[in-house]
Amino acid sequence: MSVAWTIIAFIIIFSILVIVHEFGHFIVAKANGIYVKEFAVGMGPKLVGFKRKGTDIVLRALPFGGACVFDDDDPFEDEEDKAVEEENELEESKEKYGGKFSDAPLAARIATVLAGPFFNILLGFILAMIVVGICGDYDTVIGGVTPGLPAEEAGLQAGDKIISINGERIHLFTEIPLLTLTSRTDEWTVKYERDGKVYTADITLYTDEGGRYLGVYSGDKINCANIRIFEYSYYEVVYWLKATFKSIGMLFTGRLTRDDVSGPVGVAQVIGTTIQETKEYGFITVFVNLTDITLLLSVNLAIMNLLPFPALDGGRFLFLIAELIIRKKVPRKFEAVVTLVGFGALMVLMVLVLFNDISRFFR
Repeated sequence: MSVAWTIIAFIIIFSILVIVHEFGHFIVAKANGIYVKEFAVGMGPKLVGFKRKGTDIVLRALPFGGACVFDDDDPFEDEEDKAVEEENELEESKEKYGGKFSDAPLAARIATVLAGPFFNILLGFILAMIVVGICGDYDTVIGGVTPGLPAEEAGLQAGDKIISINGERIHLFTEIPLLTLTSRTDEWTVKYERDGKVYTADITLYTDEGGRYLGVYSGDKINCANIRIFEYSYYEVVYWLKATFKSIGMLFTGRLTRDDVSGPVGVAQVIGTTIQETKEYGFITVFVNLTDITLLLSVNLAIMNLLPFPALDGGRFLFLIAELIIRKKVPRKFEAVVTLVGFGALMVLMVLVLFNDISRFFR
């Protein structure tokens, strides 16, 4: 039964992420008069679908990914085939429901490409409001210090509020352990507030085989079921943005290994473990934890899509920036070839990540 609930939760979470992402592309395209040929959720064979205002709304078999397809001419299509295509009824839909993506103003195309990641971040903010509205949040006020560890030796004490670490402003207590994991140095300059005055302490983290430690723990949770819900929801989204950027940086610099990367199978395993470990505490606890996972995934999806890699939104955005700089469109055949190669590489990477996810079960 737990496997069934894991599959259901996985499909719901990924469907929400994809629908919101593709809807961002869709709604901004429509607002700018761009014709959308297909709005698809999932990949692979078509299961069901219907047409709405010239757009095919499609559900596909595999619950991974999705697409907002614009009906631009195929750059590899010869002129004779193109002439035949222009005579079919699709041309009537284009005229009635919008023009080609490639013919839209540059600003409209940039807005359409960036809308998907933006909508995922917006979704993250909404999900954060649910989590902090129900659970509250922890600010950076110190609840206590661990005897013998660097924070106590530097004079920090309960009630102090940490403002920044090594010049990086922090708002949530969870940012402190994030920095102990991602910071490249053990030498920290901690700025904190006590009785309305700001102090600075130079601290060397305590390090052992288990990790690095400052030696502070959080105070009481803040009630965010009020106007503070907007402030702390924003801080939560910023926290996950930081965590994603720092993790990508660690991956590219070799500080993370392939075992620290998960694909759909790894995410499904996390979802299943979360359900299993929280179900005894009731539906609300399970719901909040799964909402928090969805928040992380939504922000992560936004950032990963913005990477300047062909076949991702970031790759398409790069071509548009090139057009802005050189003041003419990048040849469509060149863009199509690069995108096709990038898509192939992306598929290979997905297979490798999937294999790594599965192999972890046997290691």
